[in-house]
Amino acid sequence: MEKEHQIFGIRAIMETINAGKEVDKVFIQKDAQGDLMRELMKTIKKNSVNFSYVPVEKLNRLTHNNHQGAVATIAPVSFHNLEKLVETVLESDKTPLFLILDQLSDARNFGAIIRTAECTGVDGIIIQKQGSAPVNGDTVKTSAGAVFNVPICKVEHIKDAIFHLQGSGIKTIAATEKTESTIYDVNFNEPVAIIMGSEDRGINPSVLKIVDEKAKLPMFGTISSLNVSVACGAFLYEAVRQRL
Repeated sequence: MEKEHQIFGIRAIMETINAGKEVDKVFIQKDAQGDLMRELMKTIKKNSVNFSYVPVEKLNRLTHNNHQGAVATIAPVSFHNLEKLVETVLESDKTPLFLILDQLSDARNFGAIIRTAECTGVDGIIIQKQGSAPVNGDTVKTSAGAVFNVPICKVEHIKDAIFHLQGSGIKTIAATEKTESTIYDVNFNEPVAIIMGSEDRGINPSVLKIVDEKAKLPMFGTISSLNVSVACGAFLYEAVRQRL
């Protein structure tokens, strides 16, 4: 974790959150107690900040300072408002292309996806506040700096983002093996948002129920799945191919 993107100590983290800074994630010692820690948790939940409980050993690896059972990461980028971004993109001359990441948890996969998204002209990436991969030093490095060029929106719920996109005339396409249609059966030459799932569980079943279309990649080997960043690249470049 980059030191300049790190805050330690309960009061310092609360002050940062209350000041409206882009706190990406807070790591909480899983057996921590006390009134101050309870106050921190109340602040985290009130502001919908992403957090996770971790062993004290992890906190000690993150910093050698007196962390008091809490270490936070500050996002190196500012996040965009989804409604404003969609409105801006729809007013432009290009055909919108959005990417939704449903609970993707690995920072390096996230960075690799951002890099491909930048190369393929994605207008915005949508992630959920809780449970998503952090935007940290690993993300920046793996994205080769592309994280600074692609707008990223953090939303409370992925399903609400999908409903908003659909209401704005943007078709939602889920990447899933639970369909007979392949990416070559889908029309990407219109406003679309491609949805990719988490590394281990794929797309949430409740999300699959509300998407407009589902598509999969043809698979001919004995291994039944691809790394999510590789699969995402295949989907995005099929969109590029159809739009050329």
